[in-house]
Amino acid sequence: MDVKSSNLSSSDPKASPWYGKHILAVKQFSRDDLDHIFAVAHEMRDMVESEGGNDLLKGKVLANMFYEPSTRTSCSFMAAMQRLGGAVIPINEAKTSSVAKGESIGDTARTLGCYADAIVIRNPEVGSAALAAEHAGKPVLNAGDGVGEHPTQALLDTFTIREELGRLDDLTVTLLGDLKYGRTVHSLARLLTRFNGIKLNYVSPSILRMPKEVVDDVAAAGVSQTVHDGLDEVLPDTDVLYVTRIQRERFADPAEYDKVKDAFIVTPEILAQAKQDMIVMHPLPRVNEISVECDTDPRAAYFRQMEYGMYVRMALLALVLGRA
Repeated sequence: MDVKSSNLSSSDPKASPWYGKHILAVKQFSRDDLDHIFAVAHEMRDMVESEGGNDLLKGKVLANMFYEPSTRTSCSFMAAMQRLGGAVIPINEAKTSSVAKGESIGDTARTLGCYADAIVIRNPEVGSAALAAEHAGKPVLNAGDGVGEHPTQALLDTFTIREELGRLDDLTVTLLGDLKYGRTVHSLARLLTRFNGIKLNYVSPSILRMPKEVVDDVAAAGVSQTVHDGLDEVLPDTDVLYVTRIQRERFADPAEYDKVKDAFIVTPEILAQAKQDMIVMHPLPRVNEISVECDTDPRAAYFRQMEYGMYVRMALLALVLGRA
């Protein structure tokens, strides 16, 4: 579809089925929803590559409220909004806001809702985005709530698989690393249940297994899941290797972190055992769980993954603000 003549240029706020809605959890999305979002994201990719941006969201303002450190997610939302002609209020450290004075999430959300047309929030507390949504009066997009969910990351991850492999059905996806605290894999595992023929392999240290509630949700959808202590059994059949960082900040006891921090390191020698058309993904930042020698391997998709994220967030902002 030609971007210039498509619904991307519509001024009718009712044109988008996601107009005015919050983006809080992956359970919101059906297969049809995903197909629609990804079609818009692909148009955004084509538009950026050919024109750099447009004025679709001119006059709109996005508030970026980050209570935790962020590079990719924060910058991705900012770039997405600016490429669509909108403006951004960046609040990248809660200590510089009234939160440091004891202001509640609800009051902060109400305040930002007075200035902005949509709010992106990252907070270390599970359920914080939903709480903000109750009070904001404007659409809230969850950019990570503690160890809970990270729905926009799951969307960009799934879009990355679609763009890289050309399909989202009949895939074996191996999730590697910190599956207990890794909100990205919690959301991705749930989102992948929307597709047919998915098989999920969980590879992690025993103390960092996938949480039972995620396993139960995936099982309820009838998706195959297996648990492993190492990659050897599953790597040869893997289509997507999704690597996660062992997160030091989630451990109360530093000694426990030290025991598992180098449990899995992906190297060129390990990739030699994998399919030639497999892709390696990572939500980033990485520490040492993927060797830098892997970066030149064409299967290393993690930096392309970041770029895909901007297109997905452009699509979400356009949909939520009613212009796509």
